[in-house]
Formats: sequence, C-alpha cells, structure tokens
Amino acid sequence: MQVDFSSDVPIFVQIAEQIENAVMSGALAEGEQAPSTTEISVRFKINPATALKGVNKLADDGVLYKKRGVGMFVADGARQMIISKRRQRFFERYMMPMIVEAEKLELSSEQLYEMIRRGFHR
Repeated sequence: MQVDFSSDVPIFVQIAEQIENAVMSGALAEGEQAPSTTEISVRFKINPATALKGVNKLADDGVLYKKRGVGMFVADGARQMIISKRRQRFFERYMMPMIVEAEKLELSSEQLYEMIRRGFHR
C-alpha cells in the first residue's frame, strides 16, 4: 500500500481505496480483521485522524464493521459490494462520456461494441 501525497485524491480516500483493493484481491478476506488506524497512520506517517476517516468511510459504506474493543473487520459480502460500487462508478466516469461522444460521432451501438471488442482483442 502506498499513499500519494501529491495526488488530488484526499489521503483518507486513498486509504479507503487501498483497503478496498486488499478486499477485492483477497489479501483481506471477509471476516478478517482490517489494519488498525494506528497501524495505518504509522505505516504511512499520517495523522491518525486521517486514517480513522478512511476506515470510518468504509464502515459507513458497510465494507467494514466494528467489534467493540477488538477492532474493525471485513463485512460478509464486502467484496461483491465493492465490485458493484466500482462498476457503477466505472459506468458513470467512463462509459457515459464514451457513449455521449459516440452519439456525437453518429456511431451505432453495434459500431461502438465492435470498437470495444477490438480493444479487448488487440
């Protein structure tokens, strides 16, 4: 895990995304304990409040849950939840602008599909 201090993406968001990436890759399994805010803050040399904000974001999203006195754990179904959220974000950030541009270029959905297919098979 790395934090890019020069990025426009807030550090707490980077922390949350990296924990999500660990869940998606299987490095953090559902039911497994997530790194503590202290571990995160020491590892990245960041304010513990920033680490807490990233972890709390994931708790608010239902990716993590708290066991009182023990720590934060990966929720059941977290991986699929993250995938669903990221697919929707992918659609909004990349697919919709592409579709808008394709319409401007008078491309049919079949032509657009063929371009996408060609991109996968290059």
